[in-house]
Amino acid sequence: MALPQLENRAARRLFLHRHGLADAPSGPGRGGDLHRLIHDLGFVQLDSINTVARAHDLILFARRPAYRPGNLKRLYEQERQLFEHWTHDAAMIPMEFYPHWRLRFERDRALLRDRWKTWRRDGFEAQFQPVLDHIRDHGPVCSSDVGTDEKKGSGGWWDWHPSKTALEYLWRSGTLTVTGRSGFQKFYDLTERVIDAPHRDARPDPQATVDWLCNAAMDRLGFATSGELAAFWDTASPSETKAWCAAGLEKGNLIEMEFVCADGAPRRCLARPDVVEQAMAAPDPTGRLRVLSPFDPALRDRKRAERLFGFHYRIEVFTPADKRKYGYYVFPLLERDRLVGRIDMKAHRDRDRLVVTALWPEKGVRWGSARQARLEAELSRICRLADVSEVVFRDGWLRDTGPLP
Repeated sequence: MALPQLENRAARRLFLHRHGLADAPSGPGRGGDLHRLIHDLGFVQLDSINTVARAHDLILFARRPAYRPGNLKRLYEQERQLFEHWTHDAAMIPMEFYPHWRLRFERDRALLRDRWKTWRRDGFEAQFQPVLDHIRDHGPVCSSDVGTDEKKGSGGWWDWHPSKTALEYLWRSGTLTVTGRSGFQKFYDLTERVIDAPHRDARPDPQATVDWLCNAAMDRLGFATSGELAAFWDTASPSETKAWCAAGLEKGNLIEMEFVCADGAPRRCLARPDVVEQAMAAPDPTGRLRVLSPFDPALRDRKRAERLFGFHYRIEVFTPADKRKYGYYVFPLLERDRLVGRIDMKAHRDRDRLVVTALWPEKGVRWGSARQARLEAELSRICRLADVSEVVFRDGWLRDTGPLP
């Protein structure tokens, strides 16, 4: 019997809709509207690189052009509607999800104790009580407030001194909570001072949390393999996710289906029984061109993005300059249901300008006057986020990607 199948454009339409990239960007981008957006996405990944704007700010701006960085800071640090922890990386997460991070705390507590003994130096466990006593007596601290007489190793930024390692461990295992950031430096406080009792005291059963994680991942992905479900939050194990999928198939909560990849090959995965109807009901993505963060939720699974959109992306921050194919930090460009190119640009705030070094259209994309007008309109909006006034295109910025088909 043939499996239900989504053709490629229907699959892309559903996926973009679930990631808030189908409708034209709109909304106030603050308060309850911003909280609902982050809830719908699941989380927003944090990243320190700021060539134009930080990743979390650009992720939110791509969906809410009225958004400004202070709106997230207010929601997080003042209103306590978000907490900071890890999914596949550091992220801002809706506070109502906090009880399900109990499982993450427990697993990080065991995993990191052994791993960090190997990766770093011995001695960080001896700093647990001194660090906690210092915070209890003096309030929130950053890493420079503790361990001032300790020596850091020679291994670079990742080779923390013991008290910094203790802070990170106590945060990752739930004893401490990050209360905010100055620049990109974290401040830590006792969890009981930060997280309200209803969230802090809730203790979901581990299986209830696994069920929640898998359901929440499926709701946001639309269709997925068990591996993609496990990777979404990076907390449930592959074996737990496979067991959840098997139970869902047996109960009729899930079905096997296929979607057609950008190269025409079918790929088998799992979905809700009404996935075809969901895809047909999803709106056609807006024609507005928009700049995406390399860490946008729609792109962070690079293999999935390549299967769906035929878009191969590799961040080249850690690639030597002479070996980069594109650039240090290149932004994908989304238009309707296609990723139509990538752009290398940087905000030079000291010169009050956004400088475009290069743009590479995807193969088969014609960069005509109408598309250029859409790009310039988007870059004008980006200027407001980046706090600069004008866009400057360097000579030779439009790069040739080969003949059109």
